[in-house]
Amino acid sequence: MKGIILAGGSGSRLHPATLAVNKQLLPVYDKPMVYYPLSVLMLAGIREVLIISSPEFLGSYRTLFGDGSAFGLSITYAEQPRPEGLAQAFTIGADCGFLAQGEGAALVLGDNIFFGARLTDLLANAVARTRGATVFSTRVEDPERYGVVELGEGGRALSLEEKPEHPKSNHAVTGLYFYDGRVVEFARGLKPSPRGELEITDLNRLYMDAGDLYVEQMGRGYAWLDTGTHDSLLEAGEFVRTLQHRQGIQIACLEEIALDQGWITADEARKRGEMFAKTAYGRAILRRVDE
Repeated sequence: MKGIILAGGSGSRLHPATLAVNKQLLPVYDKPMVYYPLSVLMLAGIREVLIISSPEFLGSYRTLFGDGSAFGLSITYAEQPRPEGLAQAFTIGADCGFLAQGEGAALVLGDNIFFGARLTDLLANAVARTRGATVFSTRVEDPERYGVVELGEGGRALSLEEKPEHPKSNHAVTGLYFYDGRVVEFARGLKPSPRGELEITDLNRLYMDAGDLYVEQMGRGYAWLDTGTHDSLLEAGEFVRTLQHRQGIQIACLEEIALDQGWITADEARKRGEMFAKTAYGRAILRRVDE
């Protein structure tokens, strides 16, 4: 399975901070925002990644990640000239040659942060499904602000609603999705919504109507953070800082994940750690190498 990070958009809710830089390149405490969704794909065992962003920012991502080999990955890049919906990521992925016919893919939004001790178990469940799509849900106090999924038996979705006035559940759909090999075909068949976008909810409904939409529930002990506003960006940074300082860990340390996955050697990880030796991030890599 391949992975896509959608890191486009104008970031208008973060202006003026995003007038000259892509939102997903802003720091969340001590690392670029995009590190967090990339770490989720890596934890799912995904090594081929496409980063989609606005044309003017792709050079910055190439500077940040290169071809991905430093993390044992293969990273490619594609343009989204205009933000025309999340489901557009799959047509872009096919048009640029990243996704072949009948190939499944995971999509994660570039401004979403996920954390949980058993997150890898949920990811493994999604990857193991050879047919269907998987969304990840979490309970929220104000479901009317989100896309809401109603849960059925066996983890299947019964209904999907966007910002419903009377929600059928408290389970919000997060910005992480896994799809089988029908995803490009389904995405190409979507019609733009009234706001002119290819909606991810419409794509998910196609799977749901076929009885093939599954839900992985992020219960107690998980965190899902959206960093789309100044307040939520600050809250996410404080969350990361608190966990890292209290527990002595690094969240979304890409080199550490790559080393644990066996994608890079200890010597390669050490070189990366030495590059950042003046920072807690670099020292975390070196500690992991020496364990």
